[in-house]
Amino acid sequence: MTTELEVLIWLAGLTIFMWLPYIFANIVNVGLMRALTYQADGEPLPDWATRAKRAHYNSIENLAPFAALVIVAHLGNVNNDITASAALAFLCFRVAHYVVYTLGIPFGRTLAFAGSWLAQICFLYQILIA
Repeated sequence: MTTELEVLIWLAGLTIFMWLPYIFANIVNVGLMRALTYQADGEPLPDWATRAKRAHYNSIENLAPFAALVIVAHLGNVNNDITASAALAFLCFRVAHYVVYTLGIPFGRTLAFAGSWLAQICFLYQILIA
């Protein structure tokens, strides 16, 4: 398996679990029964949990284009050191994005997002010039 495909699997796996913190926060906030019966859907979450939820949504939104790039590169046999490095950078930036967004660290979210976007642009460029 290529590095790019491995990174895609890791990123998908991480994204699968990103919902847990804000769901647990909701259970703590409103109680298990109210959370399970959707009676408390309008209850506000703590700020950190709201940020975690938004970071999760952003991760899902970025997973699709990254997956497309990885799959196209794999099918077109365009994998090289640059695509592998871009994939690893993308993974690191996405993990950083989730952490700094959830913690509310100023400018961290924007820098991590920009880094992950640039990694995708590098990946795209390698596909287009192949």
